[in-house]
Formats: sequence, structure tokens, C-alpha cells
Amino acid sequence: MSLPQPDLGVLRKAQRGDERAFSIILRTYEQPVFNYVLQLTGYRSLAEDLTQEVFLRVFQGLPSFSLRSRFTTWLFQVTKNRVLDELRAIERRPRALVSLEDVPPLEVVDAPVERNETIQAVWRAVEALNPDLKMALLLRDVVGLSYTEIAESLEVTLATVKWRIYKAREEVQLALQRDGLVGVAAPAVPARSS
Repeated sequence: MSLPQPDLGVLRKAQRGDERAFSIILRTYEQPVFNYVLQLTGYRSLAEDLTQEVFLRVFQGLPSFSLRSRFTTWLFQVTKNRVLDELRAIERRPRALVSLEDVPPLEVVDAPVERNETIQAVWRAVEALNPDLKMALLLRDVVGLSYTEIAESLEVTLATVKWRIYKAREEVQLALQRDGLVGVAAPAVPARSS
């Protein structure tokens, strides 16, 4: 499932500062951006703040956005850059205590215990990936971008994207095997509700 591109007329109006047109864009892409940022950072309140900052930057940058480019590619470039800036800043700051509201919710309520354990194990493995692998994997399996869109968003080659996704899935598979989930095929990242 790939993210649709915005209607060209709506995008042009938003570029001219039409707030109603921008609100259409915001409603369409806010949740995928938030989910992506949440999975990268692990903190709900931080993901909410960063998502707001991303869309502020998008609103400010829209007038100079080239309609020859895919909007989703540009949107996730802006998102990637903002998240990387924040992750670098977090590394320089002293560690703070995590509040309960920052703990991502578990999406599956009625699933069998074994499935819940498998999903949790997959997410632990994804969270342990380095940022480059995690970004590529989440853009593919959670956001639904094509390999080409991911390459453009991350500003790397198509071959690099393919390798990062392959490597991420391989590392997730190895982590699942270490957790005793040997017969589990290398899964796509399961959806997590926000």
C-alpha cells in the first residue's frame, strides 16, 4: 500500500498559502508521518512535537517545492532531516526518565499470547536497528513508500535502499531466532496503532 500523492490543484493552492488546501494535505499525511516518527523515536510526546515541526517546515517550504518532484518523497526528506537532528540532539543531552504516556501502546488486544509475543519481539528487533536501517525498513513496511521513493527521501541510491531493507530484515530475523522464534519467516513490520 503506497501513499497517494496529493491532488495537484490542492497542492498548488497550498503553495500559494491557502490554509484550507494545506489542511487537506495535513489530514492526509499527518498520521503516516506521526507513525514513522514514533517508530524512530519511541516516544509519543516527542513524535507529536516533531510531527508538528515537520508540517510547519512543510508549510514554510511549500512555495519553493518543485511540482516535478513527488510530494511524499519531499515530505519524508523533511521528516528524516528533522528526526535525525533530534536524535543527534538527544545523544548530546543527559538521559531523562520516561513517562508512561511515552510508552507506545500495544495494538493487538484479542490476539493469542504467542502472536503478541511475536509482535513484541519484532518491534524490539526493529527498535534495536541502527537509524539508517530502521528508517528504510519503516518507510517501506509501515509508511508504504516504494523503493524509489525511499531512495529519494533518504537521499541515497536505490541499491543502498535495497541493501538497507534486506539487512534490516535479516537483523530482525536473527533477533527473532535469538528470542526462540526460530520458525518465524522474516516478517514485514506489523502495524502498530498510534
